[in-house]
Amino acid sequence: MTQNIWRSVTPQYDQFNSQLAQYPSLPPLDLFETQPRLTSAIAQFVQLKGFTRMMLINAPDNSIYRHLVGNKIQSLIKSAPVICTESIDVKTIFGQFKAEDGHIINEVPGLLDKADGGFLLVSANLLLANPTCWPMLKAAVLGEYVSPINCDPKSPIQSPITKAYDIKLVILGDRNQLGDVDYMDADIHSSLCFYSELELDLKIDEQTISIYLAYLRWISETYGLPALTENAITTLMTAGARFTEDQHYAPLCVMWHRALLEEAALESNFKTIADEHIELALDKRYFRESYLPQRALDDIIDGQVIIETQGEQVGQVNGLTVIDVAGHPLAYGEPARISCVIHFGDGDIADVERKAELGGNLHAKGMMIMQAFLSSSMNLDAPLPYSASVVFEQSYSEVDGDSASLAELCSLVSALAEHPINQQIAVTGAVDQFGRVQAVGGLNEKIEGFYHVCKYQGFTGEQGVILPTTNLKHLALHKDVVNSIKRGEFHIWPVSTVDEAVPILMGTPFRGDDEDSIINKIAQRIENFERHELSQGIVERIKNWFV
Repeated sequence: MTQNIWRSVTPQYDQFNSQLAQYPSLPPLDLFETQPRLTSAIAQFVQLKGFTRMMLINAPDNSIYRHLVGNKIQSLIKSAPVICTESIDVKTIFGQFKAEDGHIINEVPGLLDKADGGFLLVSANLLLANPTCWPMLKAAVLGEYVSPINCDPKSPIQSPITKAYDIKLVILGDRNQLGDVDYMDADIHSSLCFYSELELDLKIDEQTISIYLAYLRWISETYGLPALTENAITTLMTAGARFTEDQHYAPLCVMWHRALLEEAALESNFKTIADEHIELALDKRYFRESYLPQRALDDIIDGQVIIETQGEQVGQVNGLTVIDVAGHPLAYGEPARISCVIHFGDGDIADVERKAELGGNLHAKGMMIMQAFLSSSMNLDAPLPYSASVVFEQSYSEVDGDSASLAELCSLVSALAEHPINQQIAVTGAVDQFGRVQAVGGLNEKIEGFYHVCKYQGFTGEQGVILPTTNLKHLALHKDVVNSIKRGEFHIWPVSTVDEAVPILMGTPFRGDDEDSIINKIAQRIENFERHELSQGIVERIKNWFV
């Protein structure tokens, strides 16, 4: 671990100091100035005069984005109507009338009447909630004649009313919702529809940083928020890097910025927002959402859930998990004790989670890849004379993903070699069949979850986390963790291969000519077993001579 590893665990924005200094003088840029693909698609869709009458936009299902898109369309067509709706049914869309003695006495125009000659913007979720509306709405958009709804079918009119409309339909929803719309009508992704999406993040570099800063100006001015200091902007960008899970990206989500900056404005008494105001807003947000993480930590501290952060154990390693609870806004990290025991057998490695139907398909795939790598590394010409079982101890819900495959591999080889694992170190990362350690998700939550356990159980100065080198760009750790890394209380060890991870975790090489390497120890154990079996076989044959 290098002395300056702490600089890798949180975003660094020093290279943008000159652009940050120009922030107060930058002209504001609205959301669509950050969306070249979507802006181009809308401009082209507005100008089309023919068959393509519908547009799908992948965007968060929220009225804020629907109205922003509506305003953008309105700015391009000026006089034509642009209607955004938050509720639909057949009467709302097609209008309705009441008749007596075969004549209409009252008629209420529908959304199609109001949007005739212009655009109608609808949530994909609304269409999915009212699927019976879709066939008629689709027909109307394609120029077919449709009729308003008679409020009283018992009072028909002499001549049916039919209307044709000149209208374009824009459907907005997230990717899952648009997928369901596609399932509802396979035509939706044919030539009938334009497609584009609202991009919710922006890669930050020397060219784009000014765009992002100008976008912040637009957010502040549009929603009446106080000005930001330079330090406040970098603190906001750090929070954004955590939100996007990438140090090189900033979020473009209007709702995320607005919510956080409004909370920070409250802390600043609606005066200029400084970095401490954003940090205070983030701390208060975590506090109000942290009941479940605190209860999970309390269970570990009280010994109800066994997690060791000191000493050594054979076949036991601290893995890292991310807990997502339905209805709870905060995903949080929690260490998990992964153990492996060995017994005589036919080489089978039992995935207990899978056998208990608690392991998902991705977890099973990770286990199989890990086993394939180990078999290849040992270069065996016959199955192992041992069987093993690998399990997440005290896990009572489904486990999925391959992010624990490095930890599971370490517990397995530790048990096979009878070599202890340092319990001060937690491990995360996926392994491929060549022993390369691959990136996984949820790193910030995982590291902080183990950090809190180490903090409450007592720092030793040797505790930390092994993670994939390729995950460093995803880190935006809490300032308390960063400061502990600076002080040498807590450590981060980025690794690229199993050969790099094992010496850190077990204090000996994974393979090589060293007699104490893990592979050599496993080979020696197998050799001793086979020698014992051979001698036992000779003894049995001698006994049989006298039977």
